Amino acid sequence: MLVDDVSNAFVSRLKTPVLTRERVPLAYAIAVTTDVTDRDQVKKLADAAAQTYGRIDVMINNAGLMPQALLEQLQIDEWDRMIDVNIKGVLYGIAAALPYMKEQKAGHFINVSSVAGHKVGPGFAVYAATKHAVRALSEGLRQEVKPYNIRTTVISPGAVSTELPNSITDPVAAERVRKFYADAAIPADAFARTVAFAIGQPEDVDINEVVFRPTRQEL
Repeated sequence: MLVDDVSNAFVSRLKTPVLTRERVPLAYAIAVTTDVTDRDQVKKLADAAAQTYGRIDVMINNAGLMPQALLEQLQIDEWDRMIDVNIKGVLYGIAAALPYMKEQKAGHFINVSSVAGHKVGPGFAVYAATKHAVRALSEGLRQEVKPYNIRTTVISPGAVSTELPNSITDPVAAERVRKFYADAAIPADAFARTVAFAIGQPEDVDINEVVFRPTRQEL
């Protein structure tokens, strides 16, 4: 399983064995520092995984940023950064892993969207646009890779306890989101269980989209 993520904390935790379906230790995970906005680095990440394990079974495109500000504030640099990470990063992940999966005639892409990919609100129009794009790209990918027996899943989480809110630079928005996450966010293992559910289905079952959020979250 290959995961791209912007969290150094996540990378530092990659010390546990990778297991086969029979729960037999296969190998220890490797961590490769990668800038997902650099397609050459993402390709090197995929190449390293394939060389280490002989194949790529799952590619999780999870890197994302969530700056929030009204459009009239013209945070154009943040718009560009979100497009580079949230959209191009997913595309580069697909480009890096797809050749291996085509050759294998098997594989599974898991692209991470958001509940914001289903509903737009003031202050996060650009973030929502990038997450709508992830869903559109994933549906196009789903239709195109059927000849190669490749599965695709979009996961759209609500508030999950991660470093994602730290990417908000607007102080008013940052404080609002911080308070909301403190009150409502659910542990990150909720995301991990969702990924495990999608991966764990028989090969003839393709879970295409999962939306989950804290029970108390309205958006």
